[in-house]
Amino acid sequence: MSGTPEGPVHAEPPETYAADDSLTERHPEEHDGPLPREADDHPRTGTAEGRRAAELRDRGAAFRAAQLAMAVVDRDGVVVTANESFGTLLGSDPRALREQAAADLVDLASDGRTWHAYHEVLRGRRSRFRCTRRLKHADGRSLWAEVTVAPVPGSGRVLLSIADISERRELQARLRHLQMHDPVTRLPNRALFFERLSAALEDPARDSAERDSAETDGAPGPVRPSYESYESYGYGRTGRIGLCYLDLDGFKAVNDTLGHRVGDRLLAAVAARLTECADSDGYTRSGGHLVARLGGDEFAILVEDSTGTEQLADLARSVLDALQRPFDLGGQRLSVSASIGVVERSGHGTTATALMQAADTTLYWAKADGKGRWNLFDPERNAHRVTRQALSSTLRPAVERGEFTLEYQPLVDLAGGALRGVEALVRWNHPQFGRLAPIRFVGIAEEDGSIVELGRWVLATACRQARQWQRDHPRERPIFVSVNVAVRQVWDSDLVGDVAGILAETGLAPHLLQLELTESAVMGSAGRPLQALQALSDMGVRIAIDDFGTGYSNLAYLSRLPVSVLKLDGSFVRGFQDEEHANPADELIVEALVQLAHRLGLTVTAECVETAGQASRLRRIGCDTGQGWLYSRAVAPERIAELIDAEKLKV
Repeated sequence: MSGTPEGPVHAEPPETYAADDSLTERHPEEHDGPLPREADDHPRTGTAEGRRAAELRDRGAAFRAAQLAMAVVDRDGVVVTANESFGTLLGSDPRALREQAAADLVDLASDGRTWHAYHEVLRGRRSRFRCTRRLKHADGRSLWAEVTVAPVPGSGRVLLSIADISERRELQARLRHLQMHDPVTRLPNRALFFERLSAALEDPARDSAERDSAETDGAPGPVRPSYESYESYGYGRTGRIGLCYLDLDGFKAVNDTLGHRVGDRLLAAVAARLTECADSDGYTRSGGHLVARLGGDEFAILVEDSTGTEQLADLARSVLDALQRPFDLGGQRLSVSASIGVVERSGHGTTATALMQAADTTLYWAKADGKGRWNLFDPERNAHRVTRQALSSTLRPAVERGEFTLEYQPLVDLAGGALRGVEALVRWNHPQFGRLAPIRFVGIAEEDGSIVELGRWVLATACRQARQWQRDHPRERPIFVSVNVAVRQVWDSDLVGDVAGILAETGLAPHLLQLELTESAVMGSAGRPLQALQALSDMGVRIAIDDFGTGYSNLAYLSRLPVSVLKLDGSFVRGFQDEEHANPADELIVEALVQLAHRLGLTVTAECVETAGQASRLRRIGCDTGQGWLYSRAVAPERIAELIDAEKLKV
């Protein structure tokens, strides 16, 4: 035997035979074989025994004259007798086939499952089995045959029959080719590409002959992509799979302006160049690379025996170079470019779906990075993308689930060190990724619009907390709370109505709420944003420009905006190191900004104050308040309550 079967071979239900219906029943006068000799007469034809002998002679004659190739095989698997059709099918005299092993004649020992099933029938343990084999004729040609093995009841022998199904297989092959190839480019289509990819990712230890011997009852097994060279499929010698996934840049414009006929001719020309690039790849192994059209203007080159990313990079570059050469389509010259996603990984543990997802993502990167280029799959970049998608899909329900919390960072009077206010900073306690800072998810929230709901929750929570501090820790000058507002909140919601409703609900005085907008969002505001800011300012709410100095810095425009506070970007403050390493230019700029702001009636807050030296210099040039790690990081509400009761913080 050549192996242990991986699973049962399907068998038909046993058939019912008459007790004396046996091809192998001997006549008393016969010694040369299981079949009775023909005779013109018999001394006992009138008896039951005579009638039976005559019946056996008729059956023997039918056996020898049958068009179906048949042979009787004994319990050891040796041919006892074969008919003329059997010999003709194999190109041999049927008498020469006697005493030969039937398994060798019809290739039943080439894989474990078939060999095992055959012996089960010989031993009487199963009723029958059927398989499809490719046989060799004596003249060298090959043929496809359907082999059936069934026991002959009461004889201990089996009948082996063979039907030539070569024409049927050839028809199936032609139909399959039409089904599995693109009519425009004549390349393998999406279905054949995925079949080939799946085959390449199968277990390399799987017996190739076993894959080719579809043991099914009543019909041949599935037709494989290539009957002659299926063994070229699979891992090859490297165990790695490579894929170049591409589409044409601007192909839709060709169809729209020149028509689909020209578009189809262009696709066919592109297919020819891709095939040329794949065939000329110096690393090509047996079977070559598979070039397929996946649909539209999308193509793929599958490298089943990849030697590494260098090979795939060379292939991608050669494809780009080939496609950049103009195409002459019946006197009409066209130029196109392509974007290519390149993926290479071990076949072990990889699925077709995962490989294609990686290729599709990498193709998107190539498009986003400027088109007409190739990109190699980057696991780190993909992890960031996956994380971003995961955050985006769970952001909205996270508000309802209460996964967000607020921390507060003190805003300190630089002159006396007293706590003047706090900035509310949102945190996301994500069940999968842990505690996330705003930089990880606020941008996503702005893109998908969930910033409106999240911003409303932050505003209400911060105002409610500020009012609680005011009740629990009364002081002559209550602290204010500063809340960041995205420009999309101004456009996509009734910010003025939301603020008014929240202030009324919480009982917080309007002058104790400060709204921070970035400089780029505020500068140049007109229409609805400016009207909203003006309405909020008229309500008594303070408006602050965050990260001032990094955007437009249109100082003249400040006089026309309802702004109360400028928050200097931390990049200026970082230049305020100790006296020895200080940057004089930074100090001059900050001093000028502070003086201008004061002339306009604005107060100035410096961000990112981390050292006493920075605080001292900011205080010297007249900056009003400071915010940074020198005073405190963002902390829980309970810690802010302790700071409210303290006389002053560090100065």
